[in-house]
Amino acid sequence: MKKIINKPETFVDDMIDGIIAAHSDKVCLMKNDNRVLLRTNKKEDGKVAIVTAGGSGHLPLFLGYVGHGMLDGCAVGNVFASPSASSMADMIRSCDCGKGVICLYGNYGGDKMNFQMACDEVEFDDIETRQLIAGDDIASSPNETSEKRRGVAGIVYAYKIVGAAAERGMSIDEVMRIGEKTLANIRTMGFATSPCVIPEVGKPSFTIADDEIEVGMGIHGEPGIEVRKMMTADKIAKLAVKSILADFGENKPKKVSVMINGLGSTPLEEQYIVYKSVSELLKSENIEVVHPHLGEFATSMEMSGLSVTLIALDDEMQDLLEDVAQTPFYTNYNR
Repeated sequence: MKKIINKPETFVDDMIDGIIAAHSDKVCLMKNDNRVLLRTNKKEDGKVAIVTAGGSGHLPLFLGYVGHGMLDGCAVGNVFASPSASSMADMIRSCDCGKGVICLYGNYGGDKMNFQMACDEVEFDDIETRQLIAGDDIASSPNETSEKRRGVAGIVYAYKIVGAAAERGMSIDEVMRIGEKTLANIRTMGFATSPCVIPEVGKPSFTIADDEIEVGMGIHGEPGIEVRKMMTADKIAKLAVKSILADFGENKPKKVSVMINGLGSTPLEEQYIVYKSVSELLKSENIEVVHPHLGEFATSMEMSGLSVTLIALDDEMQDLLEDVAQTPFYTNYNR
């Protein structure tokens, strides 16, 4: 598969340099580490800092959400690989404003291990840290073992809501309360129709026939629930909405925001076709939809397919979702 790159081994560094060149008004590199982005307008009067980390290859996740109203810092590793614990620890130190640091990241073994090591390390610097772990992929584990679920595109809602709470100057306890509530109300289901190619590997991460679709595929190419014959947009929407609402159980939401997330090679036209069906299905369930999100929020290189996310909103979460954010990818001027 052809890729518009220079060399596979410089793929991540070249990409980060491009982000800095395009968005130097919002983000900068951390001193002595070109794998960590920081927001340029750090609040000197102090706030709870929100940081994240993960593998490269998912733009705009994770780097694209650093900025006012969302993340204060982000560390990335190689494609689909966790950054080091030392990078995470240095990022935490750089972002700390004296009010504590919340590490908000996806439920993956390498990220969990390295973030825990980083938090243990900065404890010697008297920096208070807390951890929020996103696990919104309902296909990766059943409801009764939801603590094993992978974090996927739904984490963007957490970045937005938790970041807004921190930007307002709330205490670390209040931001954690909101973060835990937010993560508990996010559900995602993904669908893949083609694999991706990691630059340094040079071959597809999995195989799937032209007339097939994988239901529940993870954003690193992790196996899904099943492989089916290719479905129409209406059938994909119906399966996603039915599965997600069933996962909410008796706590059926009254109001949601919907995210249709392209995995890298799915045109917006197709995403809007799926959204049309999703919105109609939710309307038939008397569920109000506010602030829909359509586009590429968490990709998997050039994988083809999409994911559907619902976040059940109360008034507090909706209010924070509407707050201003200014990042390289997510900008909200609603207020």
